Amino acid sequence: MAHWAIDYLMAWGLVIAVVWGAAAWAGSDAGWSGMPGWLADRLWWPPIAITALGLLVSAVAPVWRYRVHRWEISADVVYTRTGWFSREWLLVPVGRIQTVDTGQGPLERLLGLATLEINTASHAGSSLVAGLPVDLATRLAEQLAHRAHTLGDDAT
Repeated sequence: MAHWAIDYLMAWGLVIAVVWGAAAWAGSDAGWSGMPGWLADRLWWPPIAITALGLLVSAVAPVWRYRVHRWEISADVVYTRTGWFSREWLLVPVGRIQTVDTGQGPLERLLGLATLEINTASHAGSSLVAGLPVDLATRLAEQLAHRAHTLGDDAT
């Protein structure tokens, strides 16, 4: 969950910095000289509102995301559930798995996490499981690759 929280804070931090910078430029002498007086008096309202929204989203979204995103691996099926408002359940038969990859972005590497990507030939059959500890992601990738090879389903 920390991974998602930091992701949201970084993205909103960039938006907030741009909005505050634009407001500071527009309010300076070098900024927009033809600004009406009523707008100049309210110039700082949008940055304050966007900062509040960004902090709210950064606090609520990771918790919500943690509550709705699930995954499970059984002997013959990989199950994932995603979605914010509408839910998507994806069942990937282990015998149909073509590749199992683990990946780490810079933030995941810093936090010791990894993402497990399970690919099939179907465009809808691929699945991501994010935020796993590196050793667990590596172990699951090896187990799934071995099971997929053992159960090898000729999907032609």
